[in-house]
Amino acid sequence: MSENIRYTLAVEENRDYFFFDHVHITWDNQINLHQQDSWEISYVITGRGVRVIGDMIEPFSQGEIILIPPNIPHCWSFDEDICDDRGQIENITITFSRRMLAELCNVFPVLSDTVDKISDNNNAVSFEGQVLYDLQNTMMSMITETPAERISSLIRILCLIAVPDNVYIVGRPVIEDKNMKRKQSIYLYVMNNYQHNITLDEASRFAGMEKSAFCVFFKKMTGKSFFTFLTDYRIEASCQMLLKTSKSVAEVCIASGFRDVPYYNRVFKKAKEMTPSEYRRANS
Repeated sequence: MSENIRYTLAVEENRDYFFFDHVHITWDNQINLHQQDSWEISYVITGRGVRVIGDMIEPFSQGEIILIPPNIPHCWSFDEDICDDRGQIENITITFSRRMLAELCNVFPVLSDTVDKISDNNNAVSFEGQVLYDLQNTMMSMITETPAERISSLIRILCLIAVPDNVYIVGRPVIEDKNMKRKQSIYLYVMNNYQHNITLDEASRFAGMEKSAFCVFFKKMTGKSFFTFLTDYRIEASCQMLLKTSKSVAEVCIASGFRDVPYYNRVFKKAKEMTPSEYRRANS
């Protein structure tokens, strides 16, 4: 199911819009790394996985709401095992242009301070606490609202996201150069293949580099060796599985790309200062 509503505040400017999108789609039906010249608010209602936003790659879970400023590359990679009864994920996306914010200030000068606070933010942020709760309720109510009611809800959302408290950074702007694009493509390669046996030959070939050059490049761009990064990523993915699924530790080990349970237990304990079983009990 999808509901797509475009609002135009400046009739002569077709790019000045507010766009509401509520979807139920299969977990693998996602847009690859992309960016747009507009603000985006993303609410994951059902699903979990890993996201890339700007210069950061992190796991995500259902319930989170992210605000992404214009021109920051981003994408979500959903896990297959966290879906609804129909095997689908559910999310709401709201986009609105910078010009639309300016038009709102012209129509409602009282919103100028709110819009200034939003426009001054250059980082992608995730919300917590009461602000997150209020955003969730407002965005869910928009599903059944009329177009006119959604405009009212959008203004409420703008007032909520302008509050600087209860947020944390989940992505920063990146310099669009060849090296950054290569780094992001390697991130996506890991996101899509961490469950499998990834060799240095395969990773460097994917990046279009010799192995030695690839190792130097990756360490320079991330501060970690490729295999340290891959192991850390697999550990974080396994943490999500331990908390969100009923898989055994051995099953989580295999599903997150490790091939040996004793080794998995050792590296997990080194990273988290507890075993996978202890981690599950401590966070259940």
